[in-house]
Amino acid sequence: MHGLELFLLGRALTKIGEQALPRALYHRLPPGVRAIAVDVAEHPDSSVTEIVQRTGYRQSQVSAGLERLRELGVVVTAPDPVDRRRTLARPHPDTEQRVAEHLAEPVDAAVRAAIGTEDPRVIEEVLGALETLSRHLGRAHR
Repeated sequence: MHGLELFLLGRALTKIGEQALPRALYHRLPPGVRAIAVDVAEHPDSSVTEIVQRTGYRQSQVSAGLERLRELGVVVTAPDPVDRRRTLARPHPDTEQRVAEHLAEPVDAAVRAAIGTEDPRVIEEVLGALETLSRHLGRAHR
């Protein structure tokens, strides 16, 4: 596998993940605000400048996106205790619990649709591979 194949696989997995998510708040957010929410989840206590650097969005876009996410109760913001001129963003403390309750549905149907088969052996093989990837590349590698 080379870099392009891995990149395309990542995009395919993202699409499957989006299909598996219940139609809720995430799907109603503009893609840029989604990207900011994901960045904050992956990098808690990030400054606006750090989010700008990682996402490539303008400072005004990140600030507006954070404000929208704050109003929705997805993130909390606070002044940086070291440099009060900076604002830090982190997921709302209840977010993980709310997400876990909301996303309890397995991804089987989305995977089945993406691979285009009803063969239980193939589906089980793909789900097993996803579990392995998650175990090795999940939260610990963000």
